[in-house]
Amino acid sequence: MHAPTIQAVRGMNDVLPDEAALWERVEDAARETFAQYGYRNLRVPIVEPTALFVRGIGDATDIVEKEMYTFDDHGESLTLRPEATAGIVRAAIEHNLTYERAQRVWTAGPMFRHERPQKGRYRQFHQLDAEALGFAEADVDAEQIVMLSRLWKRLGLTGMSLNINSIGDPHERLAHRNALAGYFQTKFDKLDENSKRRVKTNPMRILDSKNPEMQPIIAGAPKLVDHLDAQSKSRQHFLELQTMLKEADIAFEVNPRLVRGLDYYNRTVFEWITDRLGAQGTVAGGGRYDFLFSQLGGEQTHACGFAVGVERLVLLLRDAGTQASAAPLAYVVHVGSDATSTFARRVAEALRDAGLAIVVNAGGGSIKAQMKRADASGARWALIVGDDEASANRVAAKPLRDAGAQIALAPEEVAAHLRAAAEKT
Repeated sequence: MHAPTIQAVRGMNDVLPDEAALWERVEDAARETFAQYGYRNLRVPIVEPTALFVRGIGDATDIVEKEMYTFDDHGESLTLRPEATAGIVRAAIEHNLTYERAQRVWTAGPMFRHERPQKGRYRQFHQLDAEALGFAEADVDAEQIVMLSRLWKRLGLTGMSLNINSIGDPHERLAHRNALAGYFQTKFDKLDENSKRRVKTNPMRILDSKNPEMQPIIAGAPKLVDHLDAQSKSRQHFLELQTMLKEADIAFEVNPRLVRGLDYYNRTVFEWITDRLGAQGTVAGGGRYDFLFSQLGGEQTHACGFAVGVERLVLLLRDAGTQASAAPLAYVVHVGSDATSTFARRVAEALRDAGLAIVVNAGGGSIKAQMKRADASGARWALIVGDDEASANRVAAKPLRDAGAQIALAPEEVAAHLRAAAEKT
């Protein structure tokens, strides 16, 4: 009797090799793009003290109230990270990263939120996260938006729209919060249960509601832009951002309802969205958080950052028909004596020394069986070595994806031949 099978946790998905090739394409493009702008890699733990997220994200947010994976570890409350910014700021404070100079950093990896799984939204999901620590002016806000635009171009993604807003500085947010609380109190009987709870705890979160029945009420709510002082630094910051985006030919829409779902933001908030993912249309989002360092016990440090949903980028690439493959360039088929197999492996190692991806048949098998494996591997070439080839110091190269005759080559000729053929296609 077989033991019962065990499956992955709901909302936590396996990424199989065929799909992982698209993930690698996204990750490679991001790594190269971020490096072009001077962002360096920083890696932080996936488990942090729960207090970090309660203080950083906000105890009245959905994430902290309902979505975190929190557990007790010998008397200490720990949480699987639901986002990366708080951990990066904790690391920057702990290691005095911004003591001598401002820092541009990025990280990538899994995040965890206990949500209802649906297309583009999972309980374990992956993000690319970039943060500029110690920068006060709007030029770095614009830089990050332009950097994301470059990433979309590198990935060949189209149809991405940019929404921006300013949520002001703390005193302006407080004025807006009070105005919202008063407005929603007058509509209290028409609010859904989540919104009724938020009227007192965090009325700005009501603006984030996805409930269609709430949208007419939200549309009539006071706008934060009306609470930005005419000569305030936050208004000037927002105007400068818009000027820089226009100079960079980045199209955008000012969305006065955009607030983002985390309490640490101030001034700039932005989202890159698409209409090709249904309800989960936000592909990347971020903004400025000039007070998070001090909230977490550090010196006040200006900062701005964003996160990109990797699963959502992969969905967009797949829907666009983007091809990505981790297939080897060649598959080595070898049949014969032990000396022939040794010769085949030496040829393969020499080709790998030349930087080529080569798979050598393992487990024996007839020529016919090995050629089937070669075809199934996705390789563009079969390199065939039998006793005759080994004794003549030759390798037979047979194209698997393109027309062409099988030819015999000396081992030292194979790499150049494969490269030349690849350049022609």
